Amino acid sequence: METIKNKTVLISGANRGIGKGLVQAALDKEVKKVYATCRDLDKMPDFNDQRVIQLKLDITDKKQIAKVASQAGDTQILINNAGVLNAGTILEGARDKIETDMNVNYYGTLNMMRAFAGILEKNAPSKIINITSIVAYSPLPSIAGYSASKAALLSATYSARIELAKKGVMVHAVNPGAIDTEMNKGIDWDMPSPLSVAKTILSSVESGELDIIPEEIGLGMYNAWKEEPSKLAKMFHNMYHGE
Repeated sequence: METIKNKTVLISGANRGIGKGLVQAALDKEVKKVYATCRDLDKMPDFNDQRVIQLKLDITDKKQIAKVASQAGDTQILINNAGVLNAGTILEGARDKIETDMNVNYYGTLNMMRAFAGILEKNAPSKIINITSIVAYSPLPSIAGYSASKAALLSATYSARIELAKKGVMVHAVNPGAIDTEMNKGIDWDMPSPLSVAKTILSSVESGELDIIPEEIGLGMYNAWKEEPSKLAKMFHNMYHGE
């Protein structure tokens, strides 16, 4: 088991949801330092811990990424959590919303991986942890742009895993199903808290899991997909059509 104790961690989208939970979970794991980043630092909570360094970061802005990379050159664990979700189908959803999902969730995360790959190699053994989604395995039509962006991100994560395998950088994919965050507001499901999921993610990373399903709803969906991919597609078909 490789502990993250005394490691330096950078977390994008750290102001709320899973990102906020990951900051607290990392602190509980006794990390050395956490770079907590988000687009608007006025919305960053006070973690009341001197180990937390707040940095402004929009992952679609390459200049901001370069600045943060220069400030956080001691990063050993990069957690790419920042993301957006826009509702809409692939055929009738607003094209600009689909592009936003792709620009943030895929290209933005790709920008981060490219900017930090050399840093992580220098600081090896190190890790990249990408927060993808269970819809990366099969799309949910009501959030088609988001689903496509997460599928692209999962593929990129697997590519980076192979590319960095002999450079001391482990690449983890986290594929949640449903968590009690703002993204899932209004869904009448019994969902776990972001903090409990964050703790599961970091414990799974420490145990060496590369593909992590951190909660029961996602695990049920993943097991259906693993048994037969069409089973997860059928589940989403029934959800979309109310069957």
